[in-house]
Amino acid sequence: MDIKQAKQELRQTIRAYTARTEDGVWRIPREKQRPVLLMGPPGIGKTAILSQLAQEEHVGLVCYTMTHHTRQSALGLPVIVDRTAAGRQFRATEYTMSEIIASVYAQMEKTGLRTGILFLDEINCVSETLMPAILQMLQNKTFGVHALPEGWMIAAAGNPPRYNQSARSFDMATLDRVRRIDLEPSLAVWQEYAAAHAVHPAVLAYLRLHPEHFFVCDAQRSAGSFVTARGWEDLSALLLTYEALGFACTQTQALEYLHVPEIAVGFAAFYELYRWMRFCAGRRTRAQRRCAVCRSRDGCLLWNFCCTACKRSCARWRTHPRLRSVRRAF
Repeated sequence: MDIKQAKQELRQTIRAYTARTEDGVWRIPREKQRPVLLMGPPGIGKTAILSQLAQEEHVGLVCYTMTHHTRQSALGLPVIVDRTAAGRQFRATEYTMSEIIASVYAQMEKTGLRTGILFLDEINCVSETLMPAILQMLQNKTFGVHALPEGWMIAAAGNPPRYNQSARSFDMATLDRVRRIDLEPSLAVWQEYAAAHAVHPAVLAYLRLHPEHFFVCDAQRSAGSFVTARGWEDLSALLLTYEALGFACTQTQALEYLHVPEIAVGFAAFYELYRWMRFCAGRRTRAQRRCAVCRSRDGCLLWNFCCTACKRSCARWRTHPRLRSVRRAF
């Protein structure tokens, strides 16, 4: 399932889990509202779609990265209290409210929203001591003795072990209590998102020419060698800002976001060509920027720079001596 399909599935889940009958009863009983488990490679957009859905569906959202938590912060701290039983007084241990559950109540008070999503990220990377508490939350919607408020659903996310050496696999008993959604990267879906969020044109053009470079993350590569959708989007933000400030963006910056050297080097060279061609396009009149083949002006920088088919079939592109070095990139 791609990230767009997963977002729609989550939207329907939110509406189903918060729906009530005319008598005010939950249409899906609380004990049947399984947590949603999103499993996919890093940087694919798991956290982003939950933030978007919380805004679009007008529900609360509390996010926690579980690798930052200990058993004490998840379950609460022990306190000694006085108790009476069988006519005798004694002292017993209780736990304060979990930091996570307390954050949900704080969010409800802050926003006034009675329904929402508790999002537990990197859930399969927690420590051994915390895992029993996580399983209790997934199965019973409680941390210790404190329950998640009614109207709140649990969504969790993790990376399959092939992408994260510290990740563990869930057993059958756990998977039988969640709704697992496996995510795969999709360039076509990301391009829709990128067009709506003003991703840098050089990034979009490069990925049209090299779609295989969009997402590179597999076990065959050495550790630390990867490229993700998040990397491309963050690099785009850097390019736009550097251009506005007049800074040069070189191979050094590309390597900081694209952790496969050959891809970073290739994009840096492509970006230099893009800047040079945009500069040349600025010196030509609008009529001169028409594509020699399709006569298009839409997005045309120099003989329709983003249209590979036109460049290859355009006689002027193939023969102009000043474009000899540029042609080698295509």
